[in-house]
Amino acid sequence: MSAAENQMETQAHHEKVNYINVRTTLLSWLVTLDHKRIGILYLLTVSFFFLIGGLAASLVRMELVSPKGDLLESDTYNKMFTTHGVMMIFFFLIPSIPAVFGNFLLPLMIGARDVAFPRLNLLSWYMVAGGGLLALAALIMGGVDTGWTFYTPYSSSFAKTQVALTVVGIFIAGFGSIFTGINFLVTIHKMRAPGMTWFRLPLFVWAMYATSLIMVLGTPVVAITLLLVAVERLLGLGIFDPARGGDPILFQHLFWFYSHPAVYIMILPSMGVVSEVISAFSKRRIFAYHFVAFSSLAIAIIGFLVWGHHMFSTGQSMYLGVVFSFITFLVAVPSAIKVFNWLTTLYKGRIELTAPMMYGLGFIGLFTIGGVTGLHLAAMATNVHLTDTYFVVAHFHYVMVGGAIMGYMAALHFWWPKMTGRMYPESWAKLSAMIIFIGFNVTFMPQFILGYMGMPRRYHSYNEEWQVLNVLSTAGSSVMGLGYILPLGYLLWSLKYGKIAPQNPWNARGLEWEIVDAIPHPHNFETIPIVTQEAYDYEHWHPNKPAQQPVIVGGGKS
Repeated sequence: MSAAENQMETQAHHEKVNYINVRTTLLSWLVTLDHKRIGILYLLTVSFFFLIGGLAASLVRMELVSPKGDLLESDTYNKMFTTHGVMMIFFFLIPSIPAVFGNFLLPLMIGARDVAFPRLNLLSWYMVAGGGLLALAALIMGGVDTGWTFYTPYSSSFAKTQVALTVVGIFIAGFGSIFTGINFLVTIHKMRAPGMTWFRLPLFVWAMYATSLIMVLGTPVVAITLLLVAVERLLGLGIFDPARGGDPILFQHLFWFYSHPAVYIMILPSMGVVSEVISAFSKRRIFAYHFVAFSSLAIAIIGFLVWGHHMFSTGQSMYLGVVFSFITFLVAVPSAIKVFNWLTTLYKGRIELTAPMMYGLGFIGLFTIGGVTGLHLAAMATNVHLTDTYFVVAHFHYVMVGGAIMGYMAALHFWWPKMTGRMYPESWAKLSAMIIFIGFNVTFMPQFILGYMGMPRRYHSYNEEWQVLNVLSTAGSSVMGLGYILPLGYLLWSLKYGKIAPQNPWNARGLEWEIVDAIPHPHNFETIPIVTQEAYDYEHWHPNKPAQQPVIVGGGKS
């Protein structure tokens, strides 16, 4: 090794040591432009909002143990389920995987040193965190009781709670989503490593690309819609309130035009995670890779055309309802393609039942139930009967919790060694996955029956014949809550006591595993890689044999 090369290696070593040392200083985190550290900031932020939303859900379920509504008053109950919805949807589910794992992993996966606009990336975190704090301030100042959908004219004219402050917080956080989407689109288009063609991209990147399209195209619609609610409320303009010449159905069209695609902002990233996990732990390339990649784009595009199935009972044209019903059935096709291809990948695979794999398999099972029950809501005949019942609550949670959060947990356990450089106790992680899966089904399966029997959602009291199923549901939520508390304990424990993670603990394919150190370098790559292999090339994989690494410019690792 020449003196110049030795000096460069020493300098790189000191840079990495300094990077690790300054990670403990608060100011360095608050002004960082490193996409990995911004991803970790998002992880801490969304975890806090998840905790607030979870506590609100616990109070809701405790209230529903008794049919008389004797724990919370009706107004307080309304505020609790609204807090649960607002915190979970706008400040956890929407930013969770895109902001946390998209930020941390996307440049690593495509061979880039950072995202295209690092300062915009940091600003997006401040906007999401700031918007969430405004919504939290609204909760402290009395809360909001409109439900997370903010239906007019109640939200714009009659509610005596902190509606305006809450929607301003969501409005601000929405710009954070838009900035993140723009950043990811430009990064994927312009900053891929040499040889990283579109069909060598990991499927997680395809999922993030489709998600970013929805974030950029859809978020401005809901942001302006909620801002109009605040304007009508504060200035008395007639926009949605019919008493002032407005149209409340217009609000629903605008709100659901975004909010149904927003379901895919929450679920598409989890689908990308599951593709990575299934491939890594079955040691096979995803079956029909191109179909899985294009199905993400198909979901994003068709998702903008189905908002009317939320409005079958509003009096809209029956013929228009038929069109929305048909398109809603159609959007299930690309999701079904993904599930079929994941199962085909598993067939004859060398399956390793790790904690991330258990979460991934749980995703497939629970999301499939959520998708199949969604067909009952896509059909007008059954939708009219099931609208605003607990059937809708159960379906939504099978997609969002059983799907999006199971994918989030799979991602957290899969990439935790890369994010922290530490391994967690695998047995505890597997136990947590099983507890969550069992608790979730005990919580929400009875709600399908309650909905079929006609129990309306959002009511704090109900008929006595529904109590047994509600008690069962609350008991299941307690089990599920325990499953979510366990990772908090063993993941924090692993930060100090966990085993030092090797560079590639799963023997997985991908730039983030094969050529990035156990703790990534501040600029990710010492030299930009040249990609020479297809994604998920496990053809020559063998246990105990390190993954073959791509060629690196400048002679680094080869």
